[in-house]
Amino acid sequence: MRALYDLPAPAKLNLFLHVVGRRADGYHLLQSVFVLLDWHDTLHAELRPQGTLSREDLGMQLPADDLVLRAARALQQATGSNSGAHLLVDKRLPVQAGLGGGSSDAATCLLALNRLWGTRLPLADLERIGLTLGADVPFFLRGRTAWVEGIGEEIRPIAVPRTRFAVVKPPLGLETPAIFRDPQLRRDAAPAILSGFAANPLQFGRNDLQPVAQRLCPQVGEAVSWLASQGLQGRMSGSGSAVFAPLAAGQPLPDKPSHWDGWTVRECSSMEVHPLVGWASSDDSVGR
Repeated sequence: MRALYDLPAPAKLNLFLHVVGRRADGYHLLQSVFVLLDWHDTLHAELRPQGTLSREDLGMQLPADDLVLRAARALQQATGSNSGAHLLVDKRLPVQAGLGGGSSDAATCLLALNRLWGTRLPLADLERIGLTLGADVPFFLRGRTAWVEGIGEEIRPIAVPRTRFAVVKPPLGLETPAIFRDPQLRRDAAPAILSGFAANPLQFGRNDLQPVAQRLCPQVGEAVSWLASQGLQGRMSGSGSAVFAPLAAGQPLPDKPSHWDGWTVRECSSMEVHPLVGWASSDDSVGR
């Protein structure tokens, strides 16, 4: 039986996130810088005949029809493949955190099955499939630190210094659609420029979703306040509820407050390149 094992699906952080407009179809136009983290889910893919698709949860229980299965079906439909797969998912990244875990799982699934099934779609085709699954999926398929615009499809690889982060995830999560439809969400940020970000990448800009998120989930504000009490400048990632702060060289991760039952406080480091870069043709040309 052919199989691929131990395939990482890393988390990401949004170093900043500005909402600069809204399209006629309701999708919001964003600017952000995404960095990969060395915190990941793990997928395994075993070949099955006759197009059969199934999923087994090795860690956290996932919804019955999650992004992994949806990604597999989308690849079947795009290629007409008769192959199937049994997908095993060791879910370690928290959900509703703004860390991109579901989108990363979908991207790793697409890369894995494209290889396992021999469908050989180039990266650009996988990105088109990925964008139908989630706005962050093309970034994970590209697999490099990037300046991201549009609804997530405009991706420009950039260099950001390797950084250690304190990442704080409250017990409560946030649903992305609830934030984007909130009438108090700011949608008219002035467009940023890359040179402005490059001058101070770890303190640049803000997260325009954070004020709404803190109102809907006060634990986000509690996490930011606790980081501030430790001398750290916290900011929410994505649509939350995870909050992060850069750690200086040699600075230890603060101890989690004793009363924070169900909270996660974790040290992570940024990664320049996704471990699966090169799994789809044309990866070598990205960023040149």
